[in-house]
Amino acid sequence: MKPAAFDYAVPRTVPEAVETLGSGRRAQVLAGGQSLLLEMHLERIRPDLVVDINRIPELDDMRVIDNTLQVGALIRHRVFESAQAVPGPLGSLFSLAVVNIAHPPIRSRGTMVGSFGWGHPASEWCAIAMALDADIQLRGPQGARTVAARDYFHGPLRTDRRPGELITSVRWPLLAGHTGVGFIEHRRTHFCFAQVAVAAVLTVHDGVISGARIGLVNCADRPLRAHAAEQALTGVEIGPRTDGYRLPEDHPFARAGRIAAQQDADPIAEPYADLEYRRHAIAVVTARTLCQAANDHRSRVGEPEGDGQ
Repeated sequence: MKPAAFDYAVPRTVPEAVETLGSGRRAQVLAGGQSLLLEMHLERIRPDLVVDINRIPELDDMRVIDNTLQVGALIRHRVFESAQAVPGPLGSLFSLAVVNIAHPPIRSRGTMVGSFGWGHPASEWCAIAMALDADIQLRGPQGARTVAARDYFHGPLRTDRRPGELITSVRWPLLAGHTGVGFIEHRRTHFCFAQVAVAAVLTVHDGVISGARIGLVNCADRPLRAHAAEQALTGVEIGPRTDGYRLPEDHPFARAGRIAAQQDADPIAEPYADLEYRRHAIAVVTARTLCQAANDHRSRVGEPEGDGQ
């Protein structure tokens, strides 16, 4: 199918883009086009105007500011395939997550910030933003504003972005050097959206978890943070190294996985996954991701690998 006819604008500055978006017409922003072009070809979206922001230099910028990482609207997914692109454990977390996004050609054009324009429940970046309390920075006819991720997602493909607003960047908190991170995704086939994915960040002191952050992908009608599971982990010993595939039911990470599945998540049944299966998958993937994060912490503090039992 071909998209319906539309007008095309190419602003050169952020103010010009905002003015164009606020013209009163049904406008859509084009950065990478990872989602927009498909929706237009299927005619599920029929914009009067497409505003191409790829000629705005200030949006093609990524920098560290006051212990945060600011990622501009034109930074492509593929940048984060290298863990060295971002300082510390945050770079490792991004590199674990990004390889699950589409395919290399799409990652070379699609943008991280574009994911926040759509707010899809299966977006890896959006769930990580929930876990880390990232901030979404917007510019519109009424000026600039910042919205915390916890307040930004309203439901399936519904966000706090107002008509005429442009997302200029997302600001992420950098993670301390010994923070352990993990990201695991489960999907029916490589071509499908995630049935479930989990991002985990563990702060550990002397083998005891002092803080946990868990983001859930496609476990409700919006990206989630698993607060109940996080609380269950505070003060818990991380125990010996394990890959998470042979966890006893009373292991703290297995318990946290069940809590995430039963108390934090709100999944819906799908054609290839009923509710019982989906909750089981959430519990298992959460437990395995927590094991991955604990092992990552051990590696960062120089603990020996062990035998994985």
